[in-house]
Amino acid sequence: MTRIAGMAGNRGRNLLNIADRRPGGVEFAVVVTNSEDAPVLEAAAERGIPTEVVPLEDDMSRSEHEKAVLEALSSYEFDLVCLDGYMRILSDTFLESAPTTLNVHPALLPSFPGMDAWGDALEAGVSVTGCTVHVVTDATDAEGAVLESEVDAGPIVTQEPIPVYEGDDEEDLKERILYEGEFRAYPRAVKWFAEGAVDVDLEAGEARSASDSRAGSEATRKTGEVTVDADVASTDSDDHNGLPARRLVSDDRADTLRYGENPHQDAAVYTDYTCDEASVVHADQLNEGAKALSYNNYNDADGALNLIKEFDEPAAAVIKHTNPAGCATADSVAEAYEKALSTDPMSAFGGIVALNRECDATTAEQVIDSFKEVVVAPGYTDDALEVLFEKDNLRVLDVGELGERTERFTEKPLVGGRLVQERDLQSISVDDLKVVTEREPSEEELESMVFAWQTLKHVKSNGILFTKGTETVGVGMGQVSRVDAVRLAAMKADEHAEGKDAQGAVMASDAFFPFPDGIEEAAKAGIEAVVQPGGSVNDEDVIEAANEHGMAMAFTGQRSFRHD
Repeated sequence: MTRIAGMAGNRGRNLLNIADRRPGGVEFAVVVTNSEDAPVLEAAAERGIPTEVVPLEDDMSRSEHEKAVLEALSSYEFDLVCLDGYMRILSDTFLESAPTTLNVHPALLPSFPGMDAWGDALEAGVSVTGCTVHVVTDATDAEGAVLESEVDAGPIVTQEPIPVYEGDDEEDLKERILYEGEFRAYPRAVKWFAEGAVDVDLEAGEARSASDSRAGSEATRKTGEVTVDADVASTDSDDHNGLPARRLVSDDRADTLRYGENPHQDAAVYTDYTCDEASVVHADQLNEGAKALSYNNYNDADGALNLIKEFDEPAAAVIKHTNPAGCATADSVAEAYEKALSTDPMSAFGGIVALNRECDATTAEQVIDSFKEVVVAPGYTDDALEVLFEKDNLRVLDVGELGERTERFTEKPLVGGRLVQERDLQSISVDDLKVVTEREPSEEELESMVFAWQTLKHVKSNGILFTKGTETVGVGMGQVSRVDAVRLAAMKADEHAEGKDAQGAVMASDAFFPFPDGIEEAAKAGIEAVVQPGGSVNDEDVIEAANEHGMAMAFTGQRSFRHD
């Protein structure tokens, strides 16, 4: 366990934050201050942390005071020293006798060193400042006088950027840097030291000259280097697999939105200009007179675009609340749209249309035949635009050439953090399917299984999809019971689909069937083939049920959950 000696001059809020969070399992051995009135003393005592006061007497030299601090610390065992507003520049008298000593400075060093980093940042008019955790190095000359050029000049361990907002005063900025910057960066650095992930070499780096005014000479000092193994993620590493130890996101606000998911929620859309992949955020809205996209429009349009990127053949999808109301591939995009819409035309009302080919007039005529919010495509013919523009508030988005899917990760914000994962770019072919039933699937059923699996990735779990050929027949999405998802897909196919039903269809499940009851419900609906991941302890019972109903069943060996 790593034990810390904390040194604070006033409230010691960073030390208390570290004590409460215990990054890397650290504990405080002691907190030292040079003032009997420092609030940190009472706060440390409330946490059961021993405290020491080493007053700075009027006639005490810097070296004498540091020796007194070392004497006060001599009865404690500690591995790391953390400063927090300790208003004394330390010299080698202390630093050479103590373990590595860290400090946090309220600016992105080397910018704005010194005592008034907040005011200096505001005066400079910068839009971003932040904080820096660095190793403390000697900033004094041979007589103990401070060398201003050496203050806050130790090697950097980590930094955290913080925006400067219009209208900020020094107190606003100071609080934001503390709570949003220092409270992140300092525990991070401490955790790295506790995990043994940091290497500090004060003799490394290029030499610099520091003016020694008292001695009238130039002193040469090494800059020092800090290496943090834990802050590196390699794409070749089984441990990290490209997921960084620290995720920094810097997006620019593209627009404010009328509201969020609901009218009482403020919202904005931010853009990452480094993204090369076709995106609804970067899309051109061709009918500029139409109302702007809403929060929900962006969310649904993104889901629709991601779905049709799955297919090389002409494809169309209709999305409602990020779930497919229908999806199909065909010889033409107009035919694909007709098949997708016919899956559930009632649910498609007010939905989002996505196409993976240029939209022509024939397709456009079908799109405006019922109310839609947005259409997304990689281009439009002039005739198609003339048709689409007849609808005043149908937003027409041109995402340009679809190209490759280049964005590797997706993320979901949580209260207090975020989840980051690799994007689900899995795809299967007929050769990947393992047939486990007595009856072999037909070629058409195999083709339908592959189409269903690529589409099902975009259905909220628990998800069930009924397909015939390369078009959806019924969609059961977002159910807490997989059996209910089967029943919902059957109901959609029999009651909402136009010109098609579940009889003879293929069923896809995004995760294994834990019991045979899902197969029993599918048989009632007329399902004749099933594709699912497999892997349940009850696989044999599920396969037996499929055999009893003359179904063909294939396992993919991989599941396709989508929980948000």
